[in-house]
Order: sequence, then structure tokens, then C-alpha cells
Amino acid sequence: MARRPLPRILSSGSAQIARSREIARTAADSATDVLHPLITVSRGLRKLAATARAKWAATPKERRGPTLLLVAACVLVVALMPYGPLLALVLLMAVAAWLGRERPVVKTGPDDTEIARLKGLYEALVPYFSVPEDPAPLFAHGGEWSSAFGEYAFDEDGRPTRLKIAYPPYFTDGEPAARARIEQLLHAKSGRGREYRFDWDEEGNRLVMSVLPALPTTIAAQRFVTVPGETVLGFTDADAVQRTVPVVSADGTEDAPAVVWRTGPRSTEPHLLAVGQPGSGTTSLLRSIALQALPHGDVLIVEGGGTGEYACLTGRAGVLAVECGLSGALATLEWAAHETERRLIAANRARQAGQPAPEDTRRPLWILLDRPSVLGHLAAADGRPDPQELLQVPLRHGRTAQVTVVVAEQFDSTETLSEAVRTHTRARIVLGPAAPEQIAAVLGARPHTTPTPEVPAGRGYARLGAGPVLRLQVPATPDPYDDATSEAHRQAVLDLLPERRAITAPAAPAHPPVVTVKPPAPVTSQDTVTVKTPAPVTTQDTVTVKTPAPAVITSQDTVTISASAVETVPASAPEPAPAPRAEPDSGPAPFHTPVPAEG
Repeated sequence: MARRPLPRILSSGSAQIARSREIARTAADSATDVLHPLITVSRGLRKLAATARAKWAATPKERRGPTLLLVAACVLVVALMPYGPLLALVLLMAVAAWLGRERPVVKTGPDDTEIARLKGLYEALVPYFSVPEDPAPLFAHGGEWSSAFGEYAFDEDGRPTRLKIAYPPYFTDGEPAARARIEQLLHAKSGRGREYRFDWDEEGNRLVMSVLPALPTTIAAQRFVTVPGETVLGFTDADAVQRTVPVVSADGTEDAPAVVWRTGPRSTEPHLLAVGQPGSGTTSLLRSIALQALPHGDVLIVEGGGTGEYACLTGRAGVLAVECGLSGALATLEWAAHETERRLIAANRARQAGQPAPEDTRRPLWILLDRPSVLGHLAAADGRPDPQELLQVPLRHGRTAQVTVVVAEQFDSTETLSEAVRTHTRARIVLGPAAPEQIAAVLGARPHTTPTPEVPAGRGYARLGAGPVLRLQVPATPDPYDDATSEAHRQAVLDLLPERRAITAPAAPAHPPVVTVKPPAPVTSQDTVTVKTPAPVTTQDTVTVKTPAPAVITSQDTVTISASAVETVPASAPEPAPAPRAEPDSGPAPFHTPVPAEG
């Protein structure tokens, strides 16, 4: 059966209705725009009339007559004034327009989505904040959430950004495990990927959860405003420290709250330990510390990884050595131990003589050791002592001798750290993503925030001695020789590097010194050879003896050298600190002869 077409009026009626509705809606919007001032004034006049009616109803009957008389007198005065009625009308319209303006709607409570989230949090806390013996529990299944949650705030996505919780007094808020369970629950229910801070008020039985903003990563390496003996480790929250430092960031100049580490004879945390995952920024932290220490002290760098991350510091003024091989590291750390002893002895002699300590003992010496576990493994395979054993003297007596030790290690090698390093490094830093248990194992206390699984390089936590655990963002100090470094950061690091030391070779003597021995007869094993020298001969001079005939001199023979026929070769100047080597070698010579320790 063929389908018959609909009548034209039925097929086109819906389109005409829709078009009519669109025309009517457009006309209404245009009329609203044109008549908006009149609508505003009308709304204001209506509010004025309602206010006058309310005032008249609240006026007692015995006072209504005088009130009417006063109003009539005012109207008469306005009517008799020049331009009085016109001014009164303009004033009335202005007041009506002000009262009739559209005001934004003020939100007075949570919406349905936020109420549902608060109820979910309340129900999730019931097993932890209630016991069967409580006759009037604050937390109960199906209870009222408003009695437990005093303050709350949400973001644009409906997730809570601040929540104040009242919990019963019998909750064991003094136990870290009980606190950790509550914090983990709130973190999971409020939304992951953000960093929360939990402030426990044990006296008032209150818990405040708040979302922390991310620390800025726009601060690069620069010359910070500090005094000698102060090092800026990084930056933290504004309410966590009392000191700010003026810095230049990508957003301009600002005062940033800084974590300042104080070293020296009066420091309670003279040495530092930094632990992190690969790529977390521990090497950048050591570079930042080295750049801040060079203007006021000397720096020794031992790199266990051997990746050349500190090549930009090689040969710079104040950098005594940059070692990446086992032999060089052992020789350098052995010299550092002898230097610490020498400083102690010199300072002790000066104090006994009633004089100030020598200048060379007051100049700070920094020992930066990156990844000592790699060097310890190589030393064990080669049958040589662990380099960490040579750090015992600088760690124990470094505060008195102005020697500071900074050690950086990764989480998977923390068990290889020596007991001296664990005991004497009271300033601790954890960088990169880490579990709360790992952070507590290094810092000695759990952080008050929940660490996020993904953080930028240089982000972590710091604790100086027995102080609080602080969030930390290390200033960006990348390797300027790395191709992946941005031009701004590369130039910032290069501007802080000291000038390179001038390396000059010793001049060759005009006549090679030769010691000539002229015996009256061929020298035998029983003869005595006398050599005359014009200057005393030391252990560093070279003496060459020439005889007209071959002679055999054994260890039992006696050779007497007199002072008229010997010319000496002066010892050459000490070579500068060696550059990092890719493979182990014999290591650099000591920077000076160490002074033996006194009994």
C-alpha cells in the first residue's frame, strides 16, 4: 500500500512554531535590554515602598500623627525650593536604581554534589572515630555530618580544599600509626594527585585538612642575600619559616621563604645528607651548595657516579679537586683527613698561646661526596679501604676545624652508608617521589603532608636537626654543559662560576744541575766518596754522581757528600688540582705535607 503524503499544514507546522518561538525569544531579549533601566528603577521603587510600609507598620499609633506632620512639612519645603521637585525626583530615581540593581547570588551552603561528598567522608570515618561503648557517638552510620564537620571549602571541581573535623577525645591521636590511617583515608577520599597538609590539635580534638599549592619551580641558581656560613637549600611554604630572601624568578623579583642551613663552629647541624631517587635533583643540590660555598671557602668534590656532572667546576678558583676515580678519591679524602687534623693542631696551639686561630684554619673547607656507594663497591672489589672510612675525622671534628661534609646517595644504596655518616649528618633532605615510610626513615619523622607520586626535579622535604619537616624546592642548578639545559639556566650557572686558575709550567734551568764527583782513584766498595755542595741538599733535590770508572757501591758502603761540589735542583711548584679522570689512576699528590698529630 502506497504511503500518502501528509498535508502541507501539518508537515510545515512544527517549523513555523519553532521559528515563531525564536522570534518571540529574540523580541523579549531586545525588550529586556531596552527596558532594563526601567525594570531596575521599578524594582528599586518596589523595595522603597516595601521599606516605607514596614516602617509605618512598626511606628506606634501615638507617634503616627507627628510623623505625618513632619513628612508633610518636608514635602512643602521641597516644593517651595527652586528646582526642589526636580531634584527630589532625581534623587528618588537614583536611590531606586541603586536598590534595584542585580546583585550576585551569595552561596550560603554546599550544593547537592558537595553534600554527597561530605556524607561519604563522614561514613568513611565512622569505623575509626567510633566505639560500641560510646552512648552518644559523634560518628555513627546514618548520623548528621554537620555536627562533625565545622568548616569546609571546595574547588571548582567539587573536591574539598579545606575541611575541619571534630573527633572524639578517646581517639588515639598521639600514635603515628593511627594518624597515618586517617590521613591516608582522607587523601584517598578527597582526591589524589594533590598535596594535603594535616594539622592535628590534640588539645581541642580537631583536625584541619587543607590543600597546599605547588611550590614554585621558577627560581634558578643566583647569588642569594646571605652571610658567610649560611646556605640556601631551597624554598618552602610562607607560613613554615620566618625568613624570606629576595630572589629573581621568571615572574619577577619577589621575597621567597627560604630554608637556610647554617654551618660553622656554632652550628648544631654541621653536615648534611641528601637522599633521593635517580633524577630527583640531588646532584643539582650539591652544585647549588658548591656555587654558594665558593665565594667564602674551598671545595673538594668526589663524584662516585663518574658521569662528569661537576666538570664545569674543574680548575675554578677555590675548587681544590674534582675526582671521579677510586685512586684519586682515596688520595683526596686522605688529604682532607690530614688537613682536618692539621687545622685542629694549629687552632689548639694558637689558643694555648693566647692568639687567634691562623687564617688558613678559619677558611671553610667543603667536602662534597656524590654517590659514595659506587666507590665503596669498587674499593671492595680491589681490596682497598672504603672511602667513607676516611670521612670519620672530618665528620667528627669538622665543626671545630671549619670542615663541612655533604653526602648525596640514592634510596637503593642507603644501607651502604657508614655509621659515621649516619650519626653525624643531622641535616637531612629527601628529594623525589618517596613513600611516607621512606621519608620517615631518612628524616626521623613523618611529614605533615601527603607526598604526591609525580613531582618535579628538586622537590622534596628537609629537616634540620630536631626541627619540623619542611617542604622543599631546590633552586634549578643544572649542568651548564648538558645539551638539554635551557639557555636561561645555563647562563645563570655560568655567571656564578669563579674564574679559572692560571696554570703555568715551571721554567727550565739554564744549565742542568750536575753533581760531579772527582775521586783520586777508582771507587771501590771500601773507598769513601766525598761530594762538595754549595747548598744543602733536601729530600726533593736530585743528585747525580759521575765517576771516571764504573764502581760498585753496596748498601754497606758509606758515601760522604760535602758542600762544595753539589748543585741542587729546586723542587718544582705544586701542580694544580687534577681534572676528573675517566679511569682510576694514582691520584693527586697531597696539597701540602700534613702535620703529624701530637700525642
